[in-house]
Amino acid sequence: MKYIKYLLQFLLASVFFLIFKILGPNLSSRISGKTFEKIGPLFRSQKLIHKNIKRAFPKTNPEKLKKIEQSMWNNYGRVFAEYVFMKDFRSGKLSSKIEVEGQEIINKIIKSNQQVVFISGHFSNFELMAMYLEKVGIKLSAIYRPLNNIFLNKIMENIRKEYICKYQIKKGVGGLKQLIVLKKKNFSTALMIDQRLSEGILSNFFNEKAFTTTMPAQLVKKFNIPVVPVFIERTKNIKFKITVSDPILFSNDVSIKHITDELNKILELMILKKPENWIWSHNRWK
Repeated sequence: MKYIKYLLQFLLASVFFLIFKILGPNLSSRISGKTFEKIGPLFRSQKLIHKNIKRAFPKTNPEKLKKIEQSMWNNYGRVFAEYVFMKDFRSGKLSSKIEVEGQEIINKIIKSNQQVVFISGHFSNFELMAMYLEKVGIKLSAIYRPLNNIFLNKIMENIRKEYICKYQIKKGVGGLKQLIVLKKKNFSTALMIDQRLSEGILSNFFNEKAFTTTMPAQLVKKFNIPVVPVFIERTKNIKFKITVSDPILFSNDVSIKHITDELNKILELMILKKPENWIWSHNRWK
């Protein structure tokens, strides 16, 4: 039964992707965003989403809660449609839609052949971080979590490897071994630090404990490399701004827990800056 459901989802997504190609990026993104505003609440608990938002904005009124939720679903839908046009975002007519603040930081990393850990969260079209970094010359591997749907996952893996980042590292033991091999070849790493985990360590996140990945902290400790926060925001429709912050080099004597806590604080600031661009539907504090 599970695989029948996955197959139906795959066929439906394939039909949408075909329609998106015909409609073009602007119209597809807009229509998909509006569609997700309607169907998104059918698949995720509004109560959970509002509870999550209130962790960051405890005094938020019902009208504001609804607005953030609606904008989140709109962004979700837009990202779904924009996968079809990743090739154009990378090197085609849509590449001009990406504005970058902090390009000089990227240039310095490239020039010095410095290895770093790029961190971000699921903001706006989050795939653009790894795509842009690799495009401009960063030797990069990107850590990702495979989709549960094995049929859709194959499509997404192909898109990611072809147009986003060639070296895709699956979360897990096998991926970790591959990551270490690339690290020894001086590859930098890009990953999202905001996913809910069943492992990791408990770290403060909006004043509550949440299981948080220690992967960035482990890489920092093992290879003595800096962390570079990257924030991606949707400025208007299919226009984006990528903000690259200065590298943060932690001293050798700090703990993995300390580094993880500090990175969660950075993530919080990103979320507070543009809450409608973050995915609130995950049970992050479970």
